[in-house]
Amino acid sequence: MNHRILVLLVCTFLSLKNLHAQSPAEKLNRAVFNQIEYFFNINQPDSIYNLASESFKQNIERQSFINFLSNLYTYGKMSGVTPATFSNNTAGYNVLIGDQKFSIHLAVDSTKKFNYFLVKPNHIVDPRITPIQAKVNKQNSLDEFIDSIARAYLTHPSTQSLAIGVLNNGQVNTFFYGQLDPAEKLSIPNEHTLYEVGSLTKLFTSVLLAHLVEEGSLSLEDSIAKFLPDSVKTNPFIRKITFKQLANHTSGLPRLPSNLDKVAKFSAANPYANYTRKDLFHFLKDFNGQNEPGENYEYSNLGFGLLGELISIITNKSFAQNIKDLITEPLGMHNTVEKINPKNQVLAKPHNAEGRQVPAWDFLALAGAGSLKSSVHDLLRFAQFQFKLPETTLEKAMMLTREFTFYLPPNTDIGLGWHMNMLEDVVQYWHNGGTGGSSSFLGIVPDKKSAIVVLSNSAISVDEISSKILEKIAVSK
Repeated sequence: MNHRILVLLVCTFLSLKNLHAQSPAEKLNRAVFNQIEYFFNINQPDSIYNLASESFKQNIERQSFINFLSNLYTYGKMSGVTPATFSNNTAGYNVLIGDQKFSIHLAVDSTKKFNYFLVKPNHIVDPRITPIQAKVNKQNSLDEFIDSIARAYLTHPSTQSLAIGVLNNGQVNTFFYGQLDPAEKLSIPNEHTLYEVGSLTKLFTSVLLAHLVEEGSLSLEDSIAKFLPDSVKTNPFIRKITFKQLANHTSGLPRLPSNLDKVAKFSAANPYANYTRKDLFHFLKDFNGQNEPGENYEYSNLGFGLLGELISIITNKSFAQNIKDLITEPLGMHNTVEKINPKNQVLAKPHNAEGRQVPAWDFLALAGAGSLKSSVHDLLRFAQFQFKLPETTLEKAMMLTREFTFYLPPNTDIGLGWHMNMLEDVVQYWHNGGTGGSSSFLGIVPDKKSAIVVLSNSAISVDEISSKILEKIAVSK
């Protein structure tokens, strides 16, 4: 059930009752809250929506608003309202909806209209909590929409910071929220702040593969066995797997190797840190999959980790060095790295789904699956180069990754790394990522030369808000 923040603009002036506020602004705020409470408890969401300002109605559709309130109605009626905070014309209330605790924050302007309404589930207003820090330049309705759902994401008590970059109609805009470190009150992220990007790494691994294809070093249809040691290449199942099947998740390999947690010094908090090439080959030499290579889609970190290792074997370079030499250095992406340099790079500290700080993940043999850290600036550059008329080997390789290789019902095509969906005759390309303490999303709409980047240093997924932003851009005129 989604009980995230909803920003409302409601116009009305109501009779005062049960007031505990002192100033006129507090009294007005409570009066408006009382009216909302009344309409809520008699189940009249339309009446609440009819109080909204025109600017609100332009950004929030009536049905979306009603659906939001319908989620809350499943808990019961609102009661037990207790004022908790008041600052900058924004009041915080602790309430019960049914027997569940919520906090609601309301802001009312001088014209007696709502300009903010935040609902947080199972959460009590703490007077010590400061408003969300933000660095946002809102210039149009799309910016307002992005800001609204970004703040919705940040109402989850375990979220920390959020960095969003948008390329649309030739213009770049960025949105930054929250704190990189709660101990540093002004530690708001910026376009160069690094985040773990998890499986967005797979897009880069796919470009490395496509680069080898474009320069004639191999074919996508080549068997991977050609580049594996004798102990592995003699496995009949492994001999059937092609490079393309590793890159489109149809290799028949499982999501993870069964010996991942059996290696020395394994830690669930940093699960890939000690998994070596020797461990990988030991798993592969006797592996026999249930699905024949090329038949079924099964998302595989193992497959992409193996792909990264194969590329390293072919080039005689580490995964990190290949990324630098073939992608990040040519594209000027200096903050896309496997290991950060603390002297000149800042990593947003990862936090798990409970809000506790956790280690950033380290990788050995499976680096190609999820080892990279990057920034809004760098990922937008990566996206922009997807739109260029390909001239260089790198640009041709990037184009090759977006070619169709497999159909995943009901409506998804798979390229090399990329997932593709059609929306109103417009193709969206996307990939998401996640680690034990981070979440990420990259989406592009080549026909419109538009792109979005969403990065969070929380394990709380950004998929939902990212998909909404990408869809909004894809269907915009």
